Amino acid sequence: MRRLLIIIALCFTVTGILAKDLEIETLPGLPRALSNNAVTLVESADGVYLFSFLGLGSGKTWQDISSAAFVLTPAASQWTELSPVPGEEGRLAASAVSAGGAAWLFGGYTVAADGSEKSIAGVYRVRPGEPGLQWVTDMPVPVEDSVILVYQDRFIYLISGWHDLGNVNLVQVLDTQDLVWSQATPWPGAPVFGHSGGISEGQLLICDGVRIQYPKDDSPRQFLPSDECWSGKINIDNHRRISWRQVPAHPGKSRYRMAATGDADQRVVFAGGSVNPYNFNGVGYDGVPSDAEKSVFSFNLETRQWKQHGDLPHGTMDHRGLSYSKGWYYLVGGMHDPQKVVTDVYRFRIDP
Repeated sequence: MRRLLIIIALCFTVTGILAKDLEIETLPGLPRALSNNAVTLVESADGVYLFSFLGLGSGKTWQDISSAAFVLTPAASQWTELSPVPGEEGRLAASAVSAGGAAWLFGGYTVAADGSEKSIAGVYRVRPGEPGLQWVTDMPVPVEDSVILVYQDRFIYLISGWHDLGNVNLVQVLDTQDLVWSQATPWPGAPVFGHSGGISEGQLLICDGVRIQYPKDDSPRQFLPSDECWSGKINIDNHRRISWRQVPAHPGKSRYRMAATGDADQRVVFAGGSVNPYNFNGVGYDGVPSDAEKSVFSFNLETRQWKQHGDLPHGTMDHRGLSYSKGWYYLVGGMHDPQKVVTDVYRFRIDP
């Protein structure tokens, strides 16, 4: 493996806290270029298993939407292809997370030749060493471009997101032990898709994404960036109760499809994304091709402060998750400028 130490110039100061360094390590690249792929990792006794499901190929048309599933096993020099994700069609904007020693995959949407889209309800599971995903259950309300979080290695939360024709404010919860669905305290902000967030010790943070503005006349609805950030605390006695409160937006403009995750230091870490929301081909809803951002920043759930950590080697966007294990944050695939779907896989550390 090739290690790079990236020394970053200080870009700005946030509440008195300065940027430091990123330490970056490259990993074996994906077998094919993929963006908008759902990613997660599973920790086991022999190391980390990194999974990638579905996504968009380099052609960036509806015909390039993938149903492929891959795993990078501990110490492997290349990815292994698993059986395709069940279903006849590939999907975009699915969500993945790990719980109970398995990788879980939720939903996504299909795109037909005429451009019509359909939200998919299926939930699938695969454990390290298994040949492919198996269907487990269906979401009560199928969503895509949702934020997915796991609590107590058992409860999986799907927060807001898109369902068929519009955004929803639902917080749907799956108990992975009993395979029972419930509804938690609804999302308090403007319903969004393409937002990002993470959880640490029962506290969560969700930011940005795209809201819909409905005109009063017959004009088309608009897809506009949301600059809202909300933190939530899960009730220790009732996992369906979340106490929400709004927090100050992060520095700079709001972003779409950032990679994000919570970590072991009561932080939620965000990386990349784009300030110009876009369709799945990387071209903005305003018709302007979107550019990818490089910066990495975090919100400390204890001190309630934002902190800038530096820049990645490339601007990167169109991510469906940032995986975390033992101080490392993993980025798999995505788009680099100019809207190029890549095979890149790497992990990085940030300052304490």
